[in-house]
Amino acid sequence: MRSHPEVLWAQRADKVYLTIALTNAKDITVNCEPHGSFNFSAVGANGENYDVSLELYERILPEGCKTQMGLRNILCTVQKEEKGWWKRLLKSDQKPAPYIKVDWNRWCDEDEESANSDDDDMKYTSDDDGSSGDDGMLYLPDLEKVRGI
Repeated sequence: MRSHPEVLWAQRADKVYLTIALTNAKDITVNCEPHGSFNFSAVGANGENYDVSLELYERILPEGCKTQMGLRNILCTVQKEEKGWWKRLLKSDQKPAPYIKVDWNRWCDEDEESANSDDDDMKYTSDDDGSSGDDGMLYLPDLEKVRGI
Protein backbone atom coordinates (compact mmCIF):
# COMPACT_ATOMS: atom_id res chain seq x y z
CA MET A 1 0.00 0.00 0.00
CA ARG A 2 1.25 3.48 -0.88
CA SER A 3 0.82 6.55 1.30
CA HIS A 4 0.83 10.22 0.42
CA PRO A 5 3.23 12.51 2.28
CA GLU A 6 2.24 16.08 3.10
CA VAL A 7 3.02 18.42 0.20
CA LEU A 8 3.42 22.14 0.82
CA TRP A 9 3.38 24.51 -2.16
CA ALA A 10 4.13 28.13 -2.99
CA GLN A 11 4.89 29.96 -6.21
CA ARG A 12 6.73 32.80 -7.87
CA ALA A 13 6.09 34.12 -11.37
CA ASP A 14 8.67 31.72 -12.84
CA LYS A 15 8.55 28.67 -10.53
CA VAL A 16 6.58 26.53 -8.12
CA TYR A 17 8.00 25.22 -4.85
CA LEU A 18 6.85 21.79 -3.68
CA THR A 19 8.11 20.74 -0.24
CA ILE A 20 7.46 17.09 0.50
CA ALA A 21 7.48 16.37 4.23
CA LEU A 22 9.15 12.98 4.50
CA THR A 23 11.78 12.21 7.14
CA ASN A 24 14.87 10.18 6.17
CA ALA A 25 13.52 9.27 2.74
CA LYS A 26 15.36 6.78 0.52
CA ASP A 27 15.10 5.77 -3.14
CA ILE A 28 13.70 9.17 -4.11
CA THR A 29 12.42 9.52 -7.66
CA VAL A 30 11.07 12.76 -9.14
CA ASN A 31 9.74 12.97 -12.68
CA CYS A 32 8.52 16.17 -14.36
CA GLU A 33 6.81 16.15 -17.76
CA PRO A 34 6.28 19.21 -20.02
CA HIS A 35 2.46 19.00 -19.97
CA GLY A 36 2.56 19.63 -16.19
CA SER A 37 2.79 16.14 -14.74
CA PHE A 38 4.79 15.93 -11.48
CA ASN A 39 5.47 12.49 -9.99
CA PHE A 40 7.31 11.72 -6.76
CA SER A 41 8.02 8.42 -5.06
CA ALA A 42 10.22 7.39 -2.14
CA VAL A 43 10.63 4.88 0.64
CA GLY A 44 10.18 6.25 4.17
CA ALA A 45 12.32 5.55 7.22
CA ASN A 46 10.14 2.58 8.21
CA GLY A 47 10.11 1.03 4.74
CA GLU A 48 6.73 2.52 3.77
CA ASN A 49 6.19 3.44 0.11
CA TYR A 50 5.12 7.01 -0.61
CA ASP A 51 4.03 8.60 -3.83
CA VAL A 52 2.50 11.81 -5.14
CA SER A 53 1.21 12.44 -8.65
CA LEU A 54 0.07 15.94 -9.55
CA GLU A 55 -1.28 17.45 -12.75
CA LEU A 56 -0.04 21.02 -12.41
CA TYR A 57 -2.04 24.03 -13.56
CA GLU A 58 0.13 24.86 -16.60
CA ARG A 59 3.05 23.51 -18.63
CA ILE A 60 6.51 23.23 -17.05
CA LEU A 61 10.14 22.90 -18.18
CA PRO A 62 11.41 19.48 -17.03
CA GLU A 63 15.05 20.54 -17.45
CA GLY A 64 14.42 23.41 -15.00
CA CYS A 65 13.12 21.15 -12.23
CA LYS A 66 15.49 20.74 -9.28
CA THR A 67 15.33 18.55 -6.20
CA GLN A 68 17.15 19.11 -2.90
CA MET A 69 17.03 16.53 -0.15
CA GLY A 70 17.10 17.33 3.56
CA LEU A 71 16.70 15.11 6.60
CA ARG A 72 13.07 16.08 7.14
CA ASN A 73 11.85 17.08 3.69
CA ILE A 74 12.50 17.18 -0.03
CA LEU A 75 12.30 20.52 -1.83
CA CYS A 76 11.34 20.39 -5.50
CA THR A 77 11.59 23.58 -7.52
CA VAL A 78 9.54 23.32 -10.70
CA GLN A 79 10.25 25.79 -13.52
CA LYS A 80 7.14 27.19 -15.26
CA GLU A 81 7.18 27.20 -19.07
CA GLU A 82 5.69 30.70 -19.14
CA LYS A 83 6.15 33.34 -16.47
CA GLY A 84 2.97 34.25 -14.68
CA TRP A 85 0.99 33.59 -11.53
CA TRP A 86 -1.17 30.50 -11.52
CA LYS A 87 -4.69 30.72 -10.08
CA ARG A 88 -4.07 27.42 -8.29
CA LEU A 89 -1.55 24.58 -8.13
CA LEU A 90 -3.53 21.89 -9.93
CA LYS A 91 -5.20 21.75 -13.33
CA SER A 92 -8.42 20.46 -11.76
CA ASP A 93 -10.68 23.03 -10.14
CA GLN A 94 -11.77 20.45 -7.56
CA LYS A 95 -10.70 20.86 -3.94
CA PRO A 96 -7.12 19.49 -3.63
CA ALA A 97 -6.38 16.36 -1.62
CA PRO A 98 -6.04 16.99 2.14
CA TYR A 99 -2.28 16.30 2.04
CA ILE A 100 -1.69 19.29 -0.30
CA LYS A 101 -1.36 22.55 1.63
CA VAL A 102 -0.06 26.09 1.14
CA ASP A 103 3.52 26.66 2.30
CA TRP A 104 3.01 29.88 4.27
CA ASN A 105 6.76 30.07 5.05
CA ARG A 106 7.49 30.47 1.34
CA TRP A 107 4.29 32.17 0.24
CA CYS A 108 4.67 35.50 -1.53
CA ASP A 109 1.89 37.59 -3.01
CA GLU A 110 2.27 38.62 -6.63
CA ASP A 111 2.77 42.30 -5.75
CA GLU A 112 5.43 41.45 -3.12
CA GLU A 113 7.61 39.26 -5.34
CA SER A 114 10.03 41.99 -6.45
CA ALA A 115 10.85 42.80 -2.82
CA ASN A 116 11.94 39.20 -2.16
CA SER A 117 15.37 37.92 -3.05
CA ASP A 118 15.99 35.31 -5.75
CA ASP A 119 17.81 33.30 -3.06
CA ASP A 120 14.52 31.70 -2.00
CA ASP A 121 15.78 28.30 -3.19
CA MET A 122 18.54 28.34 -0.60
CA LYS A 123 16.66 30.10 2.18
CA TYR A 124 14.68 27.07 3.32
CA THR A 125 16.84 24.13 2.30
CA SER A 126 18.57 23.45 5.59
CA ASP A 127 18.05 20.07 7.19
CA ASP A 128 16.09 21.76 9.97
CA ASP A 129 12.54 22.36 8.82
CA GLY A 130 11.76 24.69 11.70
CA SER A 131 10.32 22.12 14.05
CA SER A 132 11.99 21.72 17.40
CA GLY A 133 11.33 18.01 17.76
CA ASP A 134 9.64 18.71 21.12
CA ASP A 135 6.20 17.09 21.04
CA GLY A 136 5.68 18.25 17.45
CA MET A 137 5.65 21.91 18.44
CA LEU A 138 6.55 24.34 15.68
CA TYR A 139 9.37 26.80 16.32
CA LEU A 140 8.28 30.38 15.66
CA PRO A 141 10.99 33.06 15.63
CA ASP A 142 10.78 36.15 17.81
CA LEU A 143 9.50 38.69 15.29
CA GLU A 144 10.81 41.65 17.25
CA LYS A 145 14.35 40.32 16.89
CA VAL A 146 13.85 39.51 13.21
CA ARG A 147 12.54 42.99 12.41
CA GLY A 148 15.17 44.69 14.56
CA ILE A 149 12.63 46.35 16.85
